Amino acid sequence: MELTKFGHACVRLEKDGRRLVIDPGGLTDPRALEGADAVLVTHEHFDHFSEEVLRRAAAAHPGLRIWTNPSVAGRLDGLGTRVTATGDGDAFGVAGFDITVHGAWHAVIHPDVPRVPNVGFLVDGTLFHPGDALTVPGAPVGTLLLPVHAPWSTVGDLIDYLREVAPCDAYAVHDGALNDIGTAMVDGFLGERGPGVPARYHRLAPDTSVRIG
Repeated sequence: MELTKFGHACVRLEKDGRRLVIDPGGLTDPRALEGADAVLVTHEHFDHFSEEVLRRAAAAHPGLRIWTNPSVAGRLDGLGTRVTATGDGDAFGVAGFDITVHGAWHAVIHPDVPRVPNVGFLVDGTLFHPGDALTVPGAPVGTLLLPVHAPWSTVGDLIDYLREVAPCDAYAVHDGALNDIGTAMVDGFLGERGPGVPARYHRLAPDTSVRIG
């Protein structure tokens, strides 16, 4: 399986000529959806979900299918059976990939900020995209897509999360608001100079691909 990062929180997975895109939002290069067979959306925030982008991609690619939580699915009315609502505990196959769904809610930003539904996706039993949550999927994870910068987390939270999930590799996502200084600080804590995590920590440049699994 080949993993390509398309800025901030969006990634594309390719296997056997099939393409699966996760969280193409308002900060995502539209090229991420070129040739996509299916899309997974964790939640409704603009940096993970763009209704306009998905509708345009669906119009351009009649075979495109979308799986997401019921809240996002409700905003894609008119696409009929091309959109499937899913939730915690579900399992399904899409474009040659096996998916299990974990979690139900976005991480808490503040008690006065309403939470939105958020689901994480474990792909082929090895790669996990948690969306905007630090969900522990309750299954072995080979590759974790780690949201390294958000208003709801600290570096300490990330260290503890990596220790609990214990993946072999962690790739930074959700880092579009970090400048070079912030990136270096986070990398320092999560990499070899930090207090220690069980994963090899990586950061992919935009449009850079790597083989996993």
